[in-house]
Amino acid sequence: MNETATLRARAEIDLAALRANVRALRARAAGAQLMAVVKSDAYGHGAVPCARAALEAGATWLGTATPQEALALRAAGLGGRVMCWLWTPGGPWREAIEADIDVSVSGMWALREVVGAAAGAGAVARIQLKADTGLGRNGCQPADWPELVAAARAAEADGTVRITGLWSHFACADEPGHPSIASQLDVFQDLVAYAEKAGVRPEVRHIANSPATLTVPESHFDLVRTGIAMYGISPSPELGTPADFGLRQVMTLAASVALVKQVPAGHGVSYGHHYTTSAETTLGLVPVGYADGIPRHASGRGPVLVGGRRRTIAGRVAMDQFVVDLEGDVPEPGAEAVLFGPGDRGEPSAEDWAVAADTIAYEIVTRIGARVPRVHLNQ
Repeated sequence: MNETATLRARAEIDLAALRANVRALRARAAGAQLMAVVKSDAYGHGAVPCARAALEAGATWLGTATPQEALALRAAGLGGRVMCWLWTPGGPWREAIEADIDVSVSGMWALREVVGAAAGAGAVARIQLKADTGLGRNGCQPADWPELVAAARAAEADGTVRITGLWSHFACADEPGHPSIASQLDVFQDLVAYAEKAGVRPEVRHIANSPATLTVPESHFDLVRTGIAMYGISPSPELGTPADFGLRQVMTLAASVALVKQVPAGHGVSYGHHYTTSAETTLGLVPVGYADGIPRHASGRGPVLVGGRRRTIAGRVAMDQFVVDLEGDVPEPGAEAVLFGPGDRGEPSAEDWAVAADTIAYEIVTRIGARVPRVHLNQ
């Protein structure tokens, strides 16, 4: 055991693996820059250490969803290019402009607000125009694109903004061969061509997310945005395993067994007695639960490595704890229970937990709560 084994629980973050993943992804998209997406606290891995490691491995941009996430990177002393894209009216435009952050604009209201903020700051705002090429979420509809481009060009001519990028996002890049992939690419190219004909000279054009970076090379353009793949998780099992792409899972989630006890046959376990022991056995108490991000949907199915053997959660996951049937084994209290990791010791993966909880691995790592300390290795 290492020195962190006495913690109730911990999420070990292997920054060497993250750097290697970034290098592998850069090789997949040779010729394009790489944006390391560190939104949602780097998908639960710790934004600032992961951002630093990604930059060390050759990422040239950092990406966040909210402006607050981007501003936190600047407050931590991280330089270079940072982009954020999820804005609401009244957002901290001026603060972002003064922090030298590229901001995304999807509609006229956002352009008006950023132009006003730039005038107030006496600075030029760097903006990237986002097109909705078919995802149906954020982004400007093609019918509204001419108006947005014209207004952005006028603001650029006035010296209040600089249009640094044109971008969009795929809907189904994690589904190989889905017809929307080619359709969205066609729409994106048409909208980029329109903007460039109108005089826009973007530094970067980008649409590729993790799955497109791995499997749709024609989508790479000037920049790829890698999120989940950077953390060593396949964006879709249908695309391949992490090992298929030369990636390694970065997070290992473990806890210390709090109690081991012998119980008779027919003993109910956890709320509702959805599990009853079939014979005399030993039970191990693992002191993490849904308050720590362990999905309650994985009750009775979640896999855990204890004492060198894979176990399954017995009964319901509670707020702070769950139980595994140790089938007569008697590890010492404090023994390590590994919920998921890269698999070196036969432990489950985040994808295994996603299957157990009927969700995706993105959610498994991102939902790990704040009371589970992140232990960053190989800084």
